[in-house]
Amino acid sequence: MSQPLNGKVALVTGGSRGIGEGIARRLAREGAAVAVTYNASADRAEALVKEIVADGGQALALQADAADRASVRTAVTEVAERFGRLDILVNNAGTGIMRPLEELTDADYDHVVAVNLRGVFAATQEALRHIGDGGRIITIGSINADRVPFEGGSLYALTKAGVAGFTRALAREVGRRGITVNNVQPGPVDTDMNPADGPWAAAAMPHLAVGRYGTADEVAGLVAHLAGPDAAYITGASLDVDGGYAA
Repeated sequence: MSQPLNGKVALVTGGSRGIGEGIARRLAREGAAVAVTYNASADRAEALVKEIVADGGQALALQADAADRASVRTAVTEVAERFGRLDILVNNAGTGIMRPLEELTDADYDHVVAVNLRGVFAATQEALRHIGDGGRIITIGSINADRVPFEGGSLYALTKAGVAGFTRALAREVGRRGITVNNVQPGPVDTDMNPADGPWAAAAMPHLAVGRYGTADEVAGLVAHLAGPDAAYITGASLDVDGGYAA
């Protein structure tokens, strides 16, 4: 595989498992030194780092709670200091509580907003203190920002729609520096949190034009393209990787 990201440094938040793990692996294969943050999955994060290093790459795992803005900012700064630079931020850490609106508590709201919005804001704000001209900021949103064909998704959709708006606005602020800002919106993807044979699969499958769940690698492929030199003219966009879920 060619290595268009050779010499670049990437940080993937929530990169120890699922979509984040797939993204970290793909960026490393394309030549980037990769740091991942994790909240509780220390063993998986360290295993991923060892795998990347064994394949000849550079990697680092840092504990950081995406709901804690100080922890997030510290992690971003440490990556820049350890590697001497930061070129690519992938805001992947996310969470969701799927319940009818009237059943949601203030604590539910505070937690989901803290991870999905405040964590993205804090990581991006700190990253922009280190990312040079031509850098990349990519956030993993959700197709549920545009379509929610099930009950109980109002809070999750609220935060993911916020990410899409943040992406558009920030692209205007940093575009003249050659920094691109994009939002990748996966549909149903086969992960530990949402397995293709899990409780949500029966409801999701009829909405998938391709008749199957996606994979983390398929999301990672788009992220790698957006992180690379060929995507310099793509910014402020929300790009779906959803198997036709929103078609």
